[in-house]
Amino acid sequence: MKAMIITGFGGPEVFQAREMPKPTPEADEVLVRVYASSINPVDYKIRQAGSWAGVQPPAIIGYDVSGVVEEVGASVKDFKVGDEVYYTPDIPGRGGSYAEYHVAREAIVAHKPKNLSHLEAASIPLAGGTAWDALITRAQLRPAETVLIHGGTGGVGSLAVQIAHATGAYVFTTCSSKNAELAKQLGADRVIDYKTENYVDVIAKETNGRGVDVVFDTVGGETIANSIAATKMYSRMVSVVDIAGNTYPAFLKNITLHYLFLQRERYKLDYLRNLLEGGKIKPVIAKVMPLEEVAQAQRELEQGGVAGKIVIQVVKN
Repeated sequence: MKAMIITGFGGPEVFQAREMPKPTPEADEVLVRVYASSINPVDYKIRQAGSWAGVQPPAIIGYDVSGVVEEVGASVKDFKVGDEVYYTPDIPGRGGSYAEYHVAREAIVAHKPKNLSHLEAASIPLAGGTAWDALITRAQLRPAETVLIHGGTGGVGSLAVQIAHATGAYVFTTCSSKNAELAKQLGADRVIDYKTENYVDVIAKETNGRGVDVVFDTVGGETIANSIAATKMYSRMVSVVDIAGNTYPAFLKNITLHYLFLQRERYKLDYLRNLLEGGKIKPVIAKVMPLEEVAQAQRELEQGGVAGKIVIQVVKN
């Protein structure tokens, strides 16, 4: 099968096109013909130094799949050949999705939303699952609560804003001015230009000094530490990135701080499918690039400023 492998850890130049053996599913696995994948920050972090993820070059990476089941293991019960599916591969696991075929545990695979193309569906699993876990599983966001989402037009953030809006929360989000209109279209109630506005001051003014119930950080650095001043007592904060700075003030407010690394489970994708098919959330795709250009795709994501997801087309129309 055709694949884009990393020949070592390093920059985008470590990618190389190569013919690789087609994987064979174990008893509890399905073999999927990959129609599309997409780019996530964890992809380039693993490319740079992925031994922590069980990756040893030469290796196939990539952590989103939309495709069609081509073969099922002996104990697989929920899928049959020809089913359209989507999922995010295990980390660590049996390789990634920058290839024509991928094998995955049945337990992490879900039926693809019927109203989405493979290109659209491939943008959802990792980012959507992360956003769902952060806001619903960990923060337990409820209707009429207030939430501050940092980076509300990125891959995870663009889905988080929509999920929060669908939950019935009042959504504050930070982004650049060029993406402000997109953030509003996704459901943000108050868009904060992080370059020209101080989100702590904005939230203090608009909540009459009460602060928000939930903070979700997709940016990193001192964002969590700085956001403590924008929260209520007993609020919840979730980070999917490295944090820095002084978080001691969180103790004084009895804040619960969650660190999140997505655990692969089908039920999250089933919830997301219901939202997608019901029109409550939608994919946000910055651009589509062919598998052969995965190095450039990762380069562009690393440079920052991408609104939504860069999708990788594996099967050409």
